[in-house]
Amino acid sequence: MYEVTVESGFSSGHYLRNYRGKCENPHGHNYKVCVTLVGRELDEAGLLLDFKLLKQVMRPVIERIDHQMLNDLEPFTRINPSAENLARYFYEETSAQLLEMTQGRVQVKDCTIWETDTTTATYYE
Repeated sequence: MYEVTVESGFSSGHYLRNYRGKCENPHGHNYKVCVTLVGRELDEAGLLLDFKLLKQVMRPVIERIDHQMLNDLEPFTRINPSAENLARYFYEETSAQLLEMTQGRVQVKDCTIWETDTTTATYYE
């Protein structure tokens, strides 16, 4: 198996519903997101997926939430915009694009969100 990982960042605000503590109030983070891909076969160029293409896959997901109040955007109007749910959101959004782009040759292994320099949440299936 082969793996490739790309890291990017975005800034967003959020607040947590059904939470008691400071995070129930609106606040922001400078998030970091890492998406790791996995696959058994390389393409004609000897790549699992060009890093540039993975960045392009991540770009619309990031652009949609960068400098936004996450609670105002779907699906976070219904679910808390926790780091865990953000990791799952990135997993699902990038997986759908990669399925179409690579016909299933490349899959998302996992997505990790850094909410701070010392706290992360990862989602995988």
